[in-house]
Amino acid sequence: MRVSIKLKFSVFLAALLILTVVVLSSLVLRGIERNQQSQIEGILSQQTRLVNLNVRQSYYTESVHLEQDVFLQQNGRRLAQELANSTGLPIALYDMKGQQVGSSISSGESAIVQDTLNYALQNKIAYHEQGDTLLYAAPLDGPDGQMGAVWMQYPVQSYHEFYTRILQLFIWAGIVVVALSFILGYLFYNRFAVAITRLKRSADSIREGNYITESPLKRKDELGELGQGIYYMSTSIQQNITAMHAEQQKLQLAIEKLQALEQQQKQYIGNISHEFKTPLTSIKAYVELLDMYKDDPQLLDDATSNIGKETERLYEMVEKVLHLSALEKYDFENQAEDVEVSALLKDACGRMRGKAEKFALNMELDLEPAVIRSDRESLMHIFINMLDNAIKYNVPDGVIRVKNELRMQERQAVIRIYNSGMPIPAEAREKIFEPFYTVNKDRARKTGGTGLGLSLVKQFVEKQGGTITLLSGDPEDGEGVTFQLMFPLADSSLQVRNKSE
Repeated sequence: MRVSIKLKFSVFLAALLILTVVVLSSLVLRGIERNQQSQIEGILSQQTRLVNLNVRQSYYTESVHLEQDVFLQQNGRRLAQELANSTGLPIALYDMKGQQVGSSISSGESAIVQDTLNYALQNKIAYHEQGDTLLYAAPLDGPDGQMGAVWMQYPVQSYHEFYTRILQLFIWAGIVVVALSFILGYLFYNRFAVAITRLKRSADSIREGNYITESPLKRKDELGELGQGIYYMSTSIQQNITAMHAEQQKLQLAIEKLQALEQQQKQYIGNISHEFKTPLTSIKAYVELLDMYKDDPQLLDDATSNIGKETERLYEMVEKVLHLSALEKYDFENQAEDVEVSALLKDACGRMRGKAEKFALNMELDLEPAVIRSDRESLMHIFINMLDNAIKYNVPDGVIRVKNELRMQERQAVIRIYNSGMPIPAEAREKIFEPFYTVNKDRARKTGGTGLGLSLVKQFVEKQGGTITLLSGDPEDGEGVTFQLMFPLADSSLQVRNKSE
């Protein structure tokens, strides 16, 4: 059987209120009862003092020469009547033997409990309640100590009626409060039930794929936070699904890219075949001429020289193709170490200076100390290839400038290699690092270029964690070609620089 949450909350509230009313009523009634008892005891204590005062006054004025027992026996009846008249309460007087010496109580009302009287004869106060009457016994003091006991009857009907009225008031007030609280609680919790229902509908809507565009509740409490959480959850699910669709599109693009790469691979193989065919065709032509004209010394010299050049070009091309393929296929382990860049650049320039002087090229260096974390052999291979490229594609009597600098904020070492050759056209700038791409095919054949050097360098640079970019000439020297290489600085270089600062 399904019980709604608002009914559960309302019943719980009603039970809590009933418990509260019962506990509060018990405490209040107990307080009233104690207050009435204290009030009655105060009145009777005051009446007892008045009785004792009147008895002593009568003794001193009338019978000072008599014993206390004799005085009480002779005047007890009169004193009981006078005290009853002055106090307005039925009074009885007793001597120390427990014998009644005077009473204003009617015969039907004079029965007392002996135990209660015995307490009063022992100089103690005792009382006993019978119905609507309180029977009160107290010591009766004389000039020489206790001479007996006084017995009084005090009506408590009014106290009982007041207590009963308060009890009935609490009962009716409790019934009204519980009833109103149940009704108001039911209406109040109904708002929570409606809010929870709205949250459930929002959750069902999300489950069905209908995402919410705002929080289902506009409240500043826990339910409002829950509604906001459901809204955020809906937004996150929607974003994740959108991201999944985006990833699906990326996968589709990746598939298309793989297909394009396959096409590039076919083109790559075609380019290799074409590049290999050119020197092989030249070699074959000279072999056929030598077979036809074996005795021509001039032809023999030309054939030997050209076949050697074409063979060297073919060998270099094969070596670079194999190296490039190995870099793309295998992840070779680099022997990373701290390398001083300026020293390595000087070494590379020293190796290539002879080839530069052969083409009447001037090589200038502007270096500063810098330490990077890299593989020394790979770094040397990068510098040699870049310098060789600067020599091949330079102009006669041109210049090659090698410069490096430190960018401490970026934690980078920047190396620029400039040559004064013809600038690379804008349409070729993005293709310059592709295998077998050369800006000028005829010039590449004259200089022995294969179009593989920059592609190989790019692979080496990226494996060392660096980048290579083509700049628009050297800003200090005008036209030309400038390649910029950037490598992360080693920790040791940073520490040395910080100490120097």
